[in-house]
Amino acid sequence: MSDFRIKTYPVGQIGTNCYILYREAYKKAVIVDPGAQGNDILARCRELKVTPEAIFLTHGHFDHILGVEDIRREFPEIRIYAGEQEKELLQNPSVNLSASFGRAYSLEADRDLKDQERLEVGGISFQVIHTPGHTEGSICFYAAEEEVLVSGDTLFLESLGRTDFPTGDQSKIINSIREKLFILPGDTLVYPGHGEMTTIGHEKAFNPVALYRG
Repeated sequence: MSDFRIKTYPVGQIGTNCYILYREAYKKAVIVDPGAQGNDILARCRELKVTPEAIFLTHGHFDHILGVEDIRREFPEIRIYAGEQEKELLQNPSVNLSASFGRAYSLEADRDLKDQERLEVGGISFQVIHTPGHTEGSICFYAAEEEVLVSGDTLFLESLGRTDFPTGDQSKIINSIREKLFILPGDTLVYPGHGEMTTIGHEKAFNPVALYRG
């Protein structure tokens, strides 16, 4: 039986899903998209008895990054991973929308990730999948061994991410989902940036992208 664990914590004013991923044997956690309430996320880590080792960002919108500061304050050596095409958005409060929501915020990733890059953190192996569309630098994290995809705001339960924000592109997000995500095994569990979990198989059957003929 796998000792892999993934915990979901909705945070912030629009309920962004923050995920804590870890193995029981390692107790080293990956925090994905700490969008707010960084101190609460740290409290969850203490409850789970895990030590944050890395922060993965699926993209740079404010509701996925505002909790980074609190986590870094307690763990200054923690490394931040983000897509290589997301630099401008992360560093520009106007583009990442934080300025529009009353708290101008920017950051730089410690490591810029490339499409199809593989990495291992906390004993968990991940594949990076670049999925432009919601933003140009949006990425998903695929843990094949665990049959888990963290999809950010690219793929939702029977829906897909908005494309009317800076660097968004509807045709790109449709292509990303069809060509890069729908090729994954159907029983892959999808953990999105907002809302409920789904599977690749369910989305291939019921997501509007699967029916889109444009």
